[in-house]
Amino acid sequence: MPLTAVRYIRKMRGGAQSHLVAADDGHWYVVKFRNNPQHRRILVNEHIASVLLEYLQIAAPRTAIVRLEPSFLVQHPDVCIILGTSRVAIEAGRHFGSRYPGDPSRIAIYDYLPDALLPGIANLADFRAILVFDKWVGNADGRQAIFFRASVTETHRAGSRPAFVAQMIDHGFAFNGPHWDFADSPLQGLYPRRLVYDQVRSLEDFQPWLDLVMHFPEEVIDRALKSLPLEWLENGEEDDLEQLLTRLLARRSRLPELLEASRDNRSTPFANWNNRARA
Repeated sequence: MPLTAVRYIRKMRGGAQSHLVAADDGHWYVVKFRNNPQHRRILVNEHIASVLLEYLQIAAPRTAIVRLEPSFLVQHPDVCIILGTSRVAIEAGRHFGSRYPGDPSRIAIYDYLPDALLPGIANLADFRAILVFDKWVGNADGRQAIFFRASVTETHRAGSRPAFVAQMIDHGFAFNGPHWDFADSPLQGLYPRRLVYDQVRSLEDFQPWLDLVMHFPEEVIDRALKSLPLEWLENGEEDDLEQLLTRLLARRSRLPELLEASRDNRSTPFANWNNRARA
């Protein structure tokens, strides 16, 4: 069931011009609108990616379909798109929401951490996981992540400890954004802070995510399609989307090649992975 926006918080940064709202489930969501400046298909990509990421158990925000009622938009005129000097109204209806990690008035969210703190991120391995994902889905954007402090439970000791954790965000440019193709490049999907890849010495360091993608169940993709709001698609796009996802499944076997292409690039992000260390 879609959630309903009940309170406006603020506008967020970024090309999609998303806004932060509180929903009727008691959580906060960064909402991307159907008529965002990047393209309506960005919402489709975000939705499909969220289902795939959940199956792969990669750290990313929970997502939801968030309904904006006409009365909410009338009460909050700041919920709009700015194009040059013009204000473009938001369409009432269902939009894509990415859950904020907590109460925005109480939790600090960072999109940058100093180099000294990066090695201590509790789920640093998720940067390797998300690179496998980004190569698979042809993410045409640089990898984006947010960081916040949370209580982390460790398997080898009792209790929990406070630590920074990362969440992988912004997947609207999976499938090359609105183009719905795979324009592969060695630099695509890479996080700009190369320290997060220091543990990579061979293809084996991208396990178990390589195997999970190689054996990805088609029914998970079917579930993503069936839960997609039809108003996010125009006439004829259902077939285009199905063909895109068929190609997505077919390109699974190319993942080792795509990862090695990033390693072999002259600006390789993998300081400790060399030709002799191939899996």
